[in-house]
Amino acid sequence: MEIKRSRNASKGRAEYFTGTVSIEAVIEAEAPARVRAATVSFEPGARTAWHTHPLGQTLIVTAGLGWAQTAGGRVEEIKPGDVVWFAPGEKHWHGASANSAMTHIAIQEALDGKAVDWLEQVTDDQYRAES
Repeated sequence: MEIKRSRNASKGRAEYFTGTVSIEAVIEAEAPARVRAATVSFEPGARTAWHTHPLGQTLIVTAGLGWAQTAGGRVEEIKPGDVVWFAPGEKHWHGASANSAMTHIAIQEALDGKAVDWLEQVTDDQYRAES
């Protein structure tokens, strides 16, 4: 058994995020396990780049108000208590709304050591197409 009582947060890298984002790893299981989880906090207007996950992703919104979108879909509002599922390979982005911060727990599994494939940035026009 291993108990971790404190974790360090890191800033979201500009190549993967727009705006101010803080990421705190919660679970980084070692092989053969493959689950990864992090608490991710977005300041108003902050968001991920478009991305996919080889085995899908679950978000559990814990605070604030956010938006999420799949490629070709409409921007959806997400709020505390919402559980969001993105299917394996589904292109999507998520982040805070324009006027509210948002925090979620992101859970995904790694396939061959890789849990995410990062793509292009979400443009301001795509982001502003809120629901």
